[in-house]
Amino acid sequence: MGLLAANKGKPMEAIVEQVRDGSTIRVYLLPEFQFVQVFVAGLQAPSMGRRSTQETVVETDVTSAPNGDASAEPRGPLTSAQRLAASAVSSVEVSSDPFAMEAKYFTELRVLNRDVRIVLEGVDKFNNLIGSVYYSVGETVKDLGLELVENGLAKYVEWSANMMEEEAKKKLKAAELQCKKNRVKMWANYVPPASNSKAIHDQNFTGKVVEVVSGDCLVVADDSVPFGSPMAERRVCLSSIRSPKIGNPRREEKPAPYAREAKEFLRQRLIGKQVTVQMEYQRKINPADGVASDSRVMDFGSVFLPSPTKGDDTAEAATPGVNIAELIIARGLGTVVRHRDFEERSNHYEALLASEARAIAGKKGIQSAKDSPAMHITDLTVASAKKAKDFLPSLHRSRRISAVVEYVLSGHRFKLYIPKETCSIAFAFSGVRCPGRGEPYSEEAIALMRRKIMQRDVEIEVETVDRTGTFLGSMWEARTNAATFLLEAGLAKMQTGFGADRIPEAHLLEIAERSAKHQKLKIWENYVEGEEVVNSGSKVETRHKETLKVVVTEVLGGGRFYVQTVGDQKVDSIQNQLASLSLKDAPIVGSFNPKKGDIVLAQFSLDNSWNRAMIVNAPRGAVQSPEDKLEVFYIDYGNQETVSYSAIRPVEPSVSSAPGLAQLCRLAYVKVPSLEEDFGPEAGEYLHTVTLGSGKEFKAVVEERDTSGGKVKGQGTGTELAVTLIALDDEISVNAAMLQEGIARMEKRKRWEHKDKQAALDALEKYQEEARKSRTGIWQYGDIQSDDEDNVPVRKPGRG
Repeated sequence: MGLLAANKGKPMEAIVEQVRDGSTIRVYLLPEFQFVQVFVAGLQAPSMGRRSTQETVVETDVTSAPNGDASAEPRGPLTSAQRLAASAVSSVEVSSDPFAMEAKYFTELRVLNRDVRIVLEGVDKFNNLIGSVYYSVGETVKDLGLELVENGLAKYVEWSANMMEEEAKKKLKAAELQCKKNRVKMWANYVPPASNSKAIHDQNFTGKVVEVVSGDCLVVADDSVPFGSPMAERRVCLSSIRSPKIGNPRREEKPAPYAREAKEFLRQRLIGKQVTVQMEYQRKINPADGVASDSRVMDFGSVFLPSPTKGDDTAEAATPGVNIAELIIARGLGTVVRHRDFEERSNHYEALLASEARAIAGKKGIQSAKDSPAMHITDLTVASAKKAKDFLPSLHRSRRISAVVEYVLSGHRFKLYIPKETCSIAFAFSGVRCPGRGEPYSEEAIALMRRKIMQRDVEIEVETVDRTGTFLGSMWEARTNAATFLLEAGLAKMQTGFGADRIPEAHLLEIAERSAKHQKLKIWENYVEGEEVVNSGSKVETRHKETLKVVVTEVLGGGRFYVQTVGDQKVDSIQNQLASLSLKDAPIVGSFNPKKGDIVLAQFSLDNSWNRAMIVNAPRGAVQSPEDKLEVFYIDYGNQETVSYSAIRPVEPSVSSAPGLAQLCRLAYVKVPSLEEDFGPEAGEYLHTVTLGSGKEFKAVVEERDTSGGKVKGQGTGTELAVTLIALDDEISVNAAMLQEGIARMEKRKRWEHKDKQAALDALEKYQEEARKSRTGIWQYGDIQSDDEDNVPVRKPGRG
């Protein structure tokens, strides 16, 4: 249209001749007095409807032109079909929308028969003019469209607003959102759509970046949480942005274009750096979103890297630093999420949109038409051990190799990426070992190495490769041998079977280990100086028994029970988390269907307290009634009961992910009758009285560890510790006391037992002899026959 092409974006003087509805006016454009109809840009007022008419259709051979001039070509008479159509249309009455008359009056009151300025923005698909309308009140210029929206008399229209300048568009959108919140006029009955996000208030913190998960997700260690606590590391997703998905090699998902570049950009900028985190909102991810099989909650916030201080300027002091999300967007390594109304978003959303506009204008990263650089990485961690051995010579050629720690698999074992060889390998320290998974201090060792070397640039020297395809060698981070971190903290020990002459800087590792022993740190807490003996020229360490300070939380039959460690930071952390939860009403039937193995919150029947529990048995299919029964196992206490569906609640992953605090134990070196056997109930009652009933704290000396129970699936399953249980104020152990009472007997001796066990059995035997001589308990009828499992085959005499 010529009028638009000549005057787009320019203010044009006009006089309003007619107001059709709140957002449609007819004006004379000055000075030519050209008569046009203009729709106000970015909005739509309620419709005035259409009135029915019974007037006769008048035939005429003259039509009026847009400017009121007669057309040079007369229009012919209407046909019968045209008459019928015109009659049908005119006979239909459409009532006006609510607030339509008020919106029209609002516009008439301000602009009808007055001078206005029109700024044409564009045309719609029917070539109708779209423009912004401004009028004056004294010396003040006002925007008619913005006033209509602010007064709840028009709604924001996205396609029309896209023709306007960005600032004007934002004002309209913000005005409509405010009217919806305040329920103004046409929004009086507005109901916000259901949202899966909610705001987070007053949860800002500072910490050190431990891991970059992807271009829009970080793991930050909170400075205010004690080291080693399950809540120390917090996963933070960057608010209102989305980076390309990094993929999952286990599911054969390849990284999206620019996903590696986004992750590497954040790794180089943030790993090991102190940042400020402003938490902003949470979002619940449901199975319908296709993200996971179970619903989970993701925390979103803005992360700021403090800028170098240049002075005491108050404006600079108020700024937390550089917004990492803006850096990602400005480099074309992510996009800004377009949120729906009332959906929580970043507090710096406008700055993110501005950064995205600059990236689009500069055609950077994913905003360009270029493909990301192709990269093929050989992952030797999932390849065969033979392939890893074939790769060994190439790693031997260079003495020290630069690498990046991709993941901490255990305290001494890692996944490394070697840029020079474009491969990933499994790597472990030579001659240094940490406690295995599930053993004491294993989690602390992993947490320490995550803080020290996770995703850091390191140097390695590879010595050899083991039969599983793991490369063995030494590692340096910032010229410091990484194994010393573990040895100095008492979280690892040197292996004497690995030749010290093959380990670079072995003397430094020995000094670090001796320091931990001297201070009795962690695994060396029971270490006694001088308990090392020489055998065949090599040092052999005596076994150091782990000792725990515990309280008994549940007693089972057969000398088995559950304990909880006293003074463990994990216990306090879990209890604080449970205390801070605000439990809602019972879930609606069908909205939450726990299945076997799920961790939930369950209300204990005796004291109505809420505790973490594992579903042991659940109804088949979906829950049908609030009274449906589910069997639960309280993972922090060891007891098990059946509760109704109304007494359970879903639990957030941050609470459910921590391992259970209850540890299954049995009395070491003694056999206690089960509840079904003679004296079994008496033994169970005695054990309950002296442990759980007494309220005492105990010292549990771990004699053996039985992992044959597998994973915890309910009461009586999982790893079992054989312990000597001693009350802090008693002289003899519970094991010895039950032998003395005649409600337990000793295990069968074996000639090949370790000398420590032989000494323990010798000490217990006198208590059993005392009960046997006095015919107490199970000895009341004399000696009892040994169990079948204690019988040994009779040796046959040799021939000849």
